[in-house]
Amino acid sequence: MKTTTRRNTDGTAVRYLHLAHNEWDPAAGRSVPKILHSFGREDHLDRPAVTRLVASLSKLLDPADVLTATAGSELAFIESRPYGGAYVLDALWRRLHLDTIVGRLLQGPRGRPRDLAAERVLFALVANRALAPSSKLAAADWVTHDVHIPGLPECTDDACYRAMDWLHQVTDTLEKEVFWSVANLLDLEVDLLFFDTTSTYFETGEPDDPVARDEHGHRDPDPQAVPVDDVRDVGFRTYGKSKDHRGDLPQVVIGMAVTRTGIPVRVWCWPGNTGDSKLIRQVKADMRDWTLARVIWVADRGFASETNRRYLRSGDHHYIIGEKLRSNSAEATAALSRQGRYQQVAHNLRVKEVRISDHERFVICHNPDGAERDAAIRTRLLAQLDELITGTDTLTATKRAELRGVISTKPGLNRYLRVTPGGLLRVDAKAIKTETNLDGKYLLRCSDPHLSAEDIAVGYKQLLEVERGWRDMKQVIDLRPVYHRLEERIRAHVTLCWLALLFVRIIETSTGATWPTIRADLQRLHVGTFTGPSGTFRRRTELTKPVRDLLAKLQLTAPKPIIELVTPAESGPQPSKDS
Repeated sequence: MKTTTRRNTDGTAVRYLHLAHNEWDPAAGRSVPKILHSFGREDHLDRPAVTRLVASLSKLLDPADVLTATAGSELAFIESRPYGGAYVLDALWRRLHLDTIVGRLLQGPRGRPRDLAAERVLFALVANRALAPSSKLAAADWVTHDVHIPGLPECTDDACYRAMDWLHQVTDTLEKEVFWSVANLLDLEVDLLFFDTTSTYFETGEPDDPVARDEHGHRDPDPQAVPVDDVRDVGFRTYGKSKDHRGDLPQVVIGMAVTRTGIPVRVWCWPGNTGDSKLIRQVKADMRDWTLARVIWVADRGFASETNRRYLRSGDHHYIIGEKLRSNSAEATAALSRQGRYQQVAHNLRVKEVRISDHERFVICHNPDGAERDAAIRTRLLAQLDELITGTDTLTATKRAELRGVISTKPGLNRYLRVTPGGLLRVDAKAIKTETNLDGKYLLRCSDPHLSAEDIAVGYKQLLEVERGWRDMKQVIDLRPVYHRLEERIRAHVTLCWLALLFVRIIETSTGATWPTIRADLQRLHVGTFTGPSGTFRRRTELTKPVRDLLAKLQLTAPKPIIELVTPAESGPQPSKDS
């Protein structure tokens, strides 16, 4: 900008404004200003016209360059928030079309959305479980102050609870649509479905009051319409056999079905005293509605009852189920007594199929490494037992009975204890021989006549994916303990944890890295907020190599440098395409 001064006839000075730049004059040997545009007298300046001109010229530049050029030294840095984790989760959320699915399911009367921000709040709750698990009250504060969630600048606890209530209403449909969306994205193989259960407890509150429920554990709004045999009066949060070793607290039972690659496809919730043997029938019936192709169910020993096996064989489905070696069942005894050679299928797995039934196949699996561990554990237990009972022959019968009672509370030691007819305590050599024969072994049942023994063994071994899912659900996603009291909120909380685990597994499967490592790298990508006289903008930090590599493996585009730009003339933020 160049200013020139001219004098009027009365001698007063008048300033004129010009847009100019210097050009080199070879003849004169110096720079000479060249007028590009004249704005006229300074006291008669058409400021709206200047504003329009600046706006037109700004379109030729990057928004950050505009603000940097116009803000000058008055540009202030306001805050910085983690952004990478939320960006990747949101990109996958949209790739799976969950924004469209959730938006459609949450429509109110006449197809109008119940709440324009409901879909964003649900995404924020899922992201919270994956990135910084916390209560719903803390999650609202986390969204508002501690993270940048695209499209959701702030959140309230009421919005979180309202979104959870809507989620509970649409869970059944949502699970099915999410499954098919994930199946199309990852080309899932669902020929094997692994199922297992766990429990989660509640730190506060007493068990729920009993209510009428159907055979699947769902609360019935009209108990009179349900046959008496199908009604169970039980509260949702109630005492049961705790898999968390917290039998002193009320709990609920949770089931999960997982594919062979570890992708969780569905979760279920039941009252806390529901036994494993009654659950798989509902699971099979629910999955039948998804019109899957031929499926082989893989389950642990808790589902090996005759009723469950017969139910799983219905239709074109089959099963692979573990059998308890120490159950003294006729099948287990007969299988272990059969001679034959093992087939090596892996460096730590040998299999041997035995024929003891016309409609079921039995496969004995042997893990040499596991056998060594079992032998080492038994050696330590026998040493402890021998130390406890040495010299007890000199004790009175009453004292020996007391010691025997103490040992009976320790299953590992009690397994090898023998009491003579005279009441003396001895190490049971026969039990040692029996246990030695079981070192590193487990027995499998299978109803499929076409699977090889190797496929049966490897398929069952993949049940560890469910165990890993439970471990991550509790330790990474923070499933437990639960502080909700209402049954609908508890079920919605479990659904949120399942969605978070689903995203975690998709990312791990695509990158080959563990989620804690991925999360740490992503959360180092921040977005900073700057403000000045020309407006406010948010800019991300530079991408690190780990983040660039992760985005490439996930086939995601990098976020744009400028995340959001707000000028004083605008009534609200204008997010960029990537936000």
